[in-house]
Amino acid sequence: MCTFINCLLCPCVLWPVLGAAAIYFLRQYMQGGQFEKQTDETGKVVIVTGSNTGIGKETVLELARRGATVYMACRDKKRTDQARLEIIRETNNQNIFFRELDLASLDSIRKFVTGFKGEQDKLHILINNAGVMRCPRMLTKDGFEMQLGVNHIGHFLLTNLLLDVLKKSAPSRIVNVSSLAHTRGTININDLNSEKSYDEGSAYSQSKLANVLFTRELAKRLEGTGVTVNALHPGVVNTELGRHMKIFNTFFGRFILKGLLWPLLKTPKSGAQTTLYAAIDPELNGVSGLYFSDCKPKKMAPSAFDEKTGKLLWEESEKWTHSKF
Repeated sequence: MCTFINCLLCPCVLWPVLGAAAIYFLRQYMQGGQFEKQTDETGKVVIVTGSNTGIGKETVLELARRGATVYMACRDKKRTDQARLEIIRETNNQNIFFRELDLASLDSIRKFVTGFKGEQDKLHILINNAGVMRCPRMLTKDGFEMQLGVNHIGHFLLTNLLLDVLKKSAPSRIVNVSSLAHTRGTININDLNSEKSYDEGSAYSQSKLANVLFTRELAKRLEGTGVTVNALHPGVVNTELGRHMKIFNTFFGRFILKGLLWPLLKTPKSGAQTTLYAAIDPELNGVSGLYFSDCKPKKMAPSAFDEKTGKLLWEESEKWTHSKF
């Protein structure tokens, strides 16, 4: 026995064990708040954009477990059908559907909405989850800078086109997946499309601040309708979202940096928890215009309270989408 204890106390054994335990508990801690309330979402109709992988897929999986009818609004049919079948097999919920949606195309958004309204006269939850992060400067099909175009403009149009169904289905909710990056963002009204200069990080932060400003402005416009809208930060999550970041495409990034960061990253399942909280927590009935992180309210950046910029962004978004809401 003494020999066994002495062996355990040997530094060459003890330190690796303590190190592994520390990494395990650090990783568990970094998973953040978990939405553990039991709810029945049977009869609810939900749309989740960008839901064939990562946070979006985990969101659909949990909503399916709770009985919701979910529309997976995605661009890639093959990948979404595969994810959809996995979710159906795991939950035995047959009411999970794929409908094509490319947020980088205004025509695709309008076509999706027309098709959805042809099938459904109810929509209880809209989750604007899809996103692009830190990509090289690219343009959407309508000529918008890709990050602002997909993360904000696409969801701006989609949401407004679905408002009539959301109002008809009230009480209903809109959930905008933003990011802590909004705290570093500024809305450059004089160069909103990044035509004069482009920095991939700044453009991403601008698009995430746009999500929060849109949330607050929309919340004011929806007062008294029974439709609420909130934004959230999902955490730093191990998903495909960072695929454009140059450092992760190097040998060092792929094999060393990712390993070092692994204990600090949330799993996609943990990343979906605040989305689920904002979408279905009964205590949030009637709560609108807020920002959440780790399943609780979180303070927004001061720039998110700039009402003048919020209105200007709304007006510019209407011009870009050739719409008036």
